[in-house]
Amino acid sequence: EEEATPGPAAAAAAEQRREERLRRFRELHMKRYEACKLNSQEVVEEDKRLKLPPNWEAKKARLEWELKVQEKKKECAARGEDYERVKLLEISAEDAERWERKKKKKNPDLGFSDYAAAQLRQYQRLTRQIKPDLEQYEKLKEQYGEALYPTSDSLLHGSHVPSKEGVDRLVADLEKQIEKREKYSRRRPYNDDADIDYINERNAKFNQKAERFYGKYTAEIKQNLERGTAV
Repeated sequence: EEEATPGPAAAAAAEQRREERLRRFRELHMKRYEACKLNSQEVVEEDKRLKLPPNWEAKKARLEWELKVQEKKKECAARGEDYERVKLLEISAEDAERWERKKKKKNPDLGFSDYAAAQLRQYQRLTRQIKPDLEQYEKLKEQYGEALYPTSDSLLHGSHVPSKEGVDRLVADLEKQIEKREKYSRRRPYNDDADIDYINERNAKFNQKAERFYGKYTAEIKQNLERGTAV
């Protein structure tokens, strides 16, 4: 029995399916090529980023900002305008309020320099806490008149009686200062019976740290050295 030969319609359909498969194969091949290309580019970029210093992004942003500032200054100078004034006009109210909050949060304490600076800082801290009573001030102003503002000829001793609220506020502040002082770290007293195994204060602190971290591992060696039985 002879095999039936396919007709023109079947041959055309087979050729169409073949062309469709070839088209899909070419698309997959192009997608694979694009993925390999993008992957290679990303590997190169990642290698460049890893070779950059850790703070490169911050430096780059800073340099870009400085370039923008320089360009803005040149534009203002060309127009005959003041750059600082233009900059302030461009700042929004929200940004100004946020920067003001940041300034208030900053702690100006840079460490102990001398007792005069510490005293000044304490004075500024206390004066910032003062909340004046304007109503009481107006009453005293009506009561004493010009005598409320003393001069070199004024007799002040015994002429002022503080209010109960003022006394309570002073006592509360003193108690707070006493409580804060009690939390300060005090210098440990010197032990005359302790072994002297240091040559200066810095070496003593180093020996203390070494003993704290490695003392349990070197205790036997130290005892053998003291007894003279070390090998």
